[in-house]
Amino acid sequence: MQDDKALFSLCQSLDSFIGTFQNLFRSGNHNVFKQAGHYIKGLFQADKRNMERMAEVVPDSDDQALQNFLTHSSWVARPVMDRAALAVDQCFEGAEGIALIIDESGFAKSGKHSVGVARQWNGRLGKVDNCQVGVFGALGKGDRVALIDARLYLPHAWTDDAERCEKADVPRDCRSYRTKPELALEIVRHARSLGVRFDWVGFDGLYGNAPHLLRALDADGERFMADVHKDQQIYVDDPQPYLPERKQGKGRSATRYQSQAQAIQVQAWASQQPESAWQRLTLRDACRGSLTIEVLHQRVWLWEAGSDTAYQWHLLVRRELDSPNEIKYSLSNAPAQTTVSTLAHQQAQRYWIERAFQDHKSHIGLAHYQARKWQSWHRHMALAMIAGLFMLQQRMTHEESYPLLSCYDIQILLAKSLPNKQTDFAVLLAQVKERHRRRLSAIRSASKKNETVQNE
Repeated sequence: MQDDKALFSLCQSLDSFIGTFQNLFRSGNHNVFKQAGHYIKGLFQADKRNMERMAEVVPDSDDQALQNFLTHSSWVARPVMDRAALAVDQCFEGAEGIALIIDESGFAKSGKHSVGVARQWNGRLGKVDNCQVGVFGALGKGDRVALIDARLYLPHAWTDDAERCEKADVPRDCRSYRTKPELALEIVRHARSLGVRFDWVGFDGLYGNAPHLLRALDADGERFMADVHKDQQIYVDDPQPYLPERKQGKGRSATRYQSQAQAIQVQAWASQQPESAWQRLTLRDACRGSLTIEVLHQRVWLWEAGSDTAYQWHLLVRRELDSPNEIKYSLSNAPAQTTVSTLAHQQAQRYWIERAFQDHKSHIGLAHYQARKWQSWHRHMALAMIAGLFMLQQRMTHEESYPLLSCYDIQILLAKSLPNKQTDFAVLLAQVKERHRRRLSAIRSASKKNETVQNE
């Protein structure tokens, strides 16, 4: 009953929670913090998270004020993200079993003026499309996970166009081209610099296929679980790289290391293993109860041609009983004595960032924003992270009494219990008339532009 009352008072909990971020929204007047509260509540309340729809439900709010807050006010997104990251960290007890998962997410956009938009791969749609792409970091354990960092990826079409970057207010130190794996490394190192605690870093094949990222994490002392592509080259034996001797004392000394060992693709290696080599394991933290899988495990060597160093890491190959033809390959630099069961659980953890994206997009509008410029994109992501943090805290607070409490449950409870402008028919009718007025104004403006072009 006590916990029921706590759920009924989610509105007061949200107000108190937002208040902990007040000092990060100071810019000479109290109105900035007020708009931050309106925006975060709008993420929970509105059916569509654009400025007009949020302003239609959040009392005392205005869509133009919200747009000004996101685009022109002087607060900075990074400290807000960092505060959210540290608060997510505090939800867990230390680093044991905690993963920092890196992944990207695409946001379909029309036009060409929104910062970072280009024809590029949109993983959510499974095709190349006009979109923005962000690289995200999520911290969590099992299904308790929340986003803690976001970096907008700028393709060459943007970094090669200084004027375009200037119009979108891209900071000068962010205009040089950086790959997604480079952004991923920035996220990991930044999280460590903040004091965020995690046991290992996980990511999919896009990042696992970047040798420089794996080497950099290994040099930093970070453990990783990296999915790799089926054509990943490995060595079963130590390649023992060496410098060839000069022939008859002529020419320059060799500087590029070679090896006599033969590499093999992980797919080919797995196909050579007998059925008896596959180990059956049950994962207890799957989405719908336990999940039984089969795995191959081998300590293998990784060597990049020309390098003087080879790395001995774990190779884990996984297949599910229900879909044995779908095989996942992963590399980990965990200590040699790490058990196969531990490696398998770490490999499975990456699934939960997909759930985090799903929850953040479906229930707090991560992908619903009106943000053309650099700072407004990052500000929206920071505010969505605050909302995601609140949902994580509420799920963990009520875990004993409501173990199945979902992000959807929390969003619906807030949407139905927060003060709402749409309390009677007269208000709704007035909002409909205002929408029609704006649409008509937009139609007339477009018609005038067309007439001007035709007369020129």
